[in-house]
Amino acid sequence: MSDIFHGSNLFPEPLTSSEEKTYLEQMAKGDDEARNILIERNLRLVAHITKKYSTTNVDQDDLISIGTIGLIKGINSFNIEKGSRLSTYASRCIENEILMHLRATKKLNAEVYLNEPIGKDKDDNVVTLEEVLENNERNIEDEVDIKIKIKLLYEKMKSLLKDRERTIIELRFGLDGHKPKTQNEIAKMMGISRSYVSRIETKAIGKLAKEIKE
Repeated sequence: MSDIFHGSNLFPEPLTSSEEKTYLEQMAKGDDEARNILIERNLRLVAHITKKYSTTNVDQDDLISIGTIGLIKGINSFNIEKGSRLSTYASRCIENEILMHLRATKKLNAEVYLNEPIGKDKDDNVVTLEEVLENNERNIEDEVDIKIKIKLLYEKMKSLLKDRERTIIELRFGLDGHKPKTQNEIAKMMGISRSYVSRIETKAIGKLAKEIKE
């Protein structure tokens, strides 16, 4: 399979809109050959998407194989009646398959749940990975990477920081689910001086930086 993906001139040409519609209609009637053509002529899409994950520890040929599984699932489950484009739907299936593999093999060093919050958007709405997968304008790999780093940070905070240090870091950077607070606000909340808050914060960040430095 991997030979297909070395060099753009070796890619099967994508189908035209009319060709794609014809093969989809034939596949819906049980034509396996039409299904196979749809898979083959969308392999270029798999290679394009797997480039996003070239920085992971997964071999590129493996990523292509995994992405192809997602493509096959996407084509098998695609419903032409719903009006969405095959490429859009298949892209989601390919990315979802890759992300599930990365999670299962712990190549990203932590589990990522599709319905788990990964942060907030510009309107302060909670965003889940599942919603990211449904929005092609987002950089999925960046969202996942941020989620992983936050998980690792929490684990280090629990094991390295004292209660007061952890509380200040959570308040300063909004890790408690609220907006980040200034050192003055934290000082008033905790009944200590701003300079003391600053010293504790600096010390805590130093501990974390030393531990998680690659």
